[in-house]
Amino acid sequence: MAAGAGEPVELTIGDRVVRLSSPDRVYFPDRGETKRDLAAYYESVGDGIVRALRERPCMLHRFPTGVTGEKVHQKRLPRGAPDWVRTVRVHFPRFNRTADELCVGHLADVIWAVQMSTVEFHPWNSRAADVESPDEWRIDLDPMPDASWADVRRVAGVVHEVLDELGATGFPKTSGGSGLHVYVRIPPEHGFADVRRAAHAFAREVGRRCDRVDLSWWRKDRDPSKIFVDYNQNARDHTIACAYSVRGTPDARVSAPVRWDEIDDCEPGDFTIATMPARYDELGDLHAGIDEAVFTLHPLLEWADRDARDGAPPPDLPDLDEG
Repeated sequence: MAAGAGEPVELTIGDRVVRLSSPDRVYFPDRGETKRDLAAYYESVGDGIVRALRERPCMLHRFPTGVTGEKVHQKRLPRGAPDWVRTVRVHFPRFNRTADELCVGHLADVIWAVQMSTVEFHPWNSRAADVESPDEWRIDLDPMPDASWADVRRVAGVVHEVLDELGATGFPKTSGGSGLHVYVRIPPEHGFADVRRAAHAFAREVGRRCDRVDLSWWRKDRDPSKIFVDYNQNARDHTIACAYSVRGTPDARVSAPVRWDEIDDCEPGDFTIATMPARYDELGDLHAGIDEAVFTLHPLLEWADRDARDGAPPPDLPDLDEG
């Protein structure tokens, strides 16, 4: 056992017990938070993190020695899982391979993943019942290197405006980095290609209304002072950190749900495993209503058809399998 890592502890999570080894290992050096602190954080936001992950194939970002060490991107469930940890099998046509990915249904699944050194949870935008039919449209505001959080806020305001006009309810959250994500629940009636096509049409409309947006396909071609509205996050097997996921940063930042009226006053660094438990205790899960706020993509697909008739090029294909 590594020096200072501590003796294993057993955590009772609902009706299950998770053994946490090396609980005192420091994972986040800025304030010295440990693996035990990480598990306690996820317990504190339990309903929220489970809601964000429930029934979705999930890639794990693991940091076996803490966030300043090696990062492991793991699609397949790590060995040694208890028999109560569920998986969902996904197929990768390009290489004709499969992976059995974590499929969260209980908070103990999350805490067991922490035991396996998982810090970040990156779920698909589809669920185990039909992994080829997304039920979540993701809007990712990705700032280029010279863009500011103020630029992200400005584009977020336009995103909110367009969603309101469409009659769609968007659920925003900080990315845990320098950007912002907005999730919209949709019926699982389209494949990944159509969801991405709809997301691209939406991004184009935001770009028409806001000069802080650059939708150039290649990163090297984008204005470094602008925001990319990344419609590619809706492609098959593209994942981003879910709501309440901790990020692998020394200050233990969290991808935090926020209200629209908070965006102008908050900063990404406001939300960490040190600050989020009290916030969650006060506000609850700000994404709690997402499953009841379902928006059909048909208006956006009509926009995509209109743009195509007007000569706009379709979105370039990502370098991944499309469903």
